[in-house]
Amino acid sequence: MSKGIEWDRIRRLIQEVVESQGYDLVDAEFKGAGKSSFLRVFIDKPAGISHLDCELVSEQVGTVLDVEDLIPFSYRLEVSSPGLDRKLAKESDYARFEGKLARIQTRLPLNQQKVFRGRLQGLYDGKIRLELRKGAVLDIPLDVIQEARLEIDWAAEMSRPSDSHRE
Repeated sequence: MSKGIEWDRIRRLIQEVVESQGYDLVDAEFKGAGKSSFLRVFIDKPAGISHLDCELVSEQVGTVLDVEDLIPFSYRLEVSSPGLDRKLAKESDYARFEGKLARIQTRLPLNQQKVFRGRLQGLYDGKIRLELRKGAVLDIPLDVIQEARLEIDWAAEMSRPSDSHRE
């Protein structure tokens, strides 16, 4: 993170712009320094994200950040969908993606390990319920999660109807 920028204020502004356009802000990150800096914004909506959605949000966010002048140097703005292996950042993500495959990494070991893969079974009392591959169920407290991401469910993806015949 570069010195001299108010990240909390920038993030709040980005969230306001994204939500005012009818999208969810999944994540925003600022990396680099000086001319090689970039701001990445990940957006979503239930029907999915198109290139036009990204273009619209990019124009809106770019305009607001330029007017507010919160980043005192040049940077590149990128707006995209979170992808199939999206990060799970909010508590509501665990309910929204119930039944999906996920990889959860903890800061502290649970059962002598820190990385767990399985199917999300929701959120209960501040704990994510994960059905592990062999059928066991593990409750992982939210406050020990370092990173959680969806995993691509190749079996489900391969069974979806092909859209390669679109015009």
